[in-house]
Amino acid sequence: MRPTGKLHIGHYFGVLQNWVSLQKDFQCYFFVADWHSLTTEYADPKVIEKSLVDMVIDWIAAGIDPSMATLFVQSHVPEVAELHILLSMITPLPWLERVPSYKELRAELTDRDLSTYGFLGYPLLQTADILLYKANAVPVGQDQSAHIELAREIVRRFNHLYKPVFPEPETLLTAFARVLGTDGRKMSKSYDNCVFLSEPSADANKKILRSVTDPARVRREDPGNPDVCPVYANHHLVTPPARRKEIDRGCRTAAIGCIDCKKILIEGLDKELAAFRERRLKISKKPEEVRDILEEGMKKAQKVARETLGQVKEAMGIS
Repeated sequence: MRPTGKLHIGHYFGVLQNWVSLQKDFQCYFFVADWHSLTTEYADPKVIEKSLVDMVIDWIAAGIDPSMATLFVQSHVPEVAELHILLSMITPLPWLERVPSYKELRAELTDRDLSTYGFLGYPLLQTADILLYKANAVPVGQDQSAHIELAREIVRRFNHLYKPVFPEPETLLTAFARVLGTDGRKMSKSYDNCVFLSEPSADANKKILRSVTDPARVRREDPGNPDVCPVYANHHLVTPPARRKEIDRGCRTAAIGCIDCKKILIEGLDKELAAFRERRLKISKKPEEVRDILEEGMKKAQKVARETLGQVKEAMGIS
C-alpha cells in the first residue's frame, strides 16, 4: 500500500479486512510501498514520510498481526532495487507500455508530469516486489490483474533464459468492496470525498450527513430511488440484508427520509469501527513500537530477499 496520505474507510472495507483474513491462512508480506509512491509523488515526497507510520498504525488497528504477517517498508529492503535492475535487462519495453493502467493513470493524473521511467517501470518494480519473496499468489482487484500477468511473463522469460528460480505467481482476485465517497464518486483522496479512519467519529458523521443522495428526491415527502443513491449503496458495508430491505422500501415510499437513511448508516459504521478506533488510539500513543515492528519485519524480509537475490545472480552467472 502506498503512503500517500491518510487511509479512509474504502481502504478498511476494500483491502484491510481482506488482509486480516488472508494472514490466517497464508504467510503474508505486507509492505509500505514508499518507492512506488515516488512514481507519482516525486515532486513533493514529504507526504510519504508523514504518512508512513500513520498508515501502519491503521493496519495494526484493523487487525493486521505482526506475529502472523511480516510488515516492513519497501525501501528498507534495498535488494528489491537490485532485482528490479536485473529484471529490467530482460524485460521488453513494449511489455511495460501495454499495461492498461499506464495510459489510464497518465490520462487521469494530468496535474503532474508522468513521462518518467519510474512511472513506466513501476509494474516491473512490482514484479520485483513479488518475485523477491517468491510469492505464490498476490491479492489484487481486477484492475491490477494485468500487473500480475506481466510478472508471470517475466518469470517465464527469466526461467527460460537462465534456470528455474521463481514460481509463477497466481492472481488472487479479491472482490474489493466498492465504497462511494461523499460526492457519489469512488472514495478517493484526489476527489476530496473521503471519510478517514483516523478522524473522530463526530467529524466522520458530519461528512456522511452532508453526503449526496438521490438527486431527484428534493423534498422529504418525495419517493426516492435507492438504486441511484450513494448512501444506500454504502449500506452493504455494515447494514444487515433485512434492514437494507426495510430502508429500500422506506425510501421508495417516502416512509423514511435521506437523513434517516444516513443516521442508520452512521450507526452501523460507528458499531463496526468502534474496536478499530479504540485500538488505534492506544497504538498511536506508541509510534516507537510501530517502528520496532517495521524494523523486525525488515530483518525477516531481508533474510529471504538476500537468499533469493543470491539465487538470481548465480543463475545469471554474475555471482
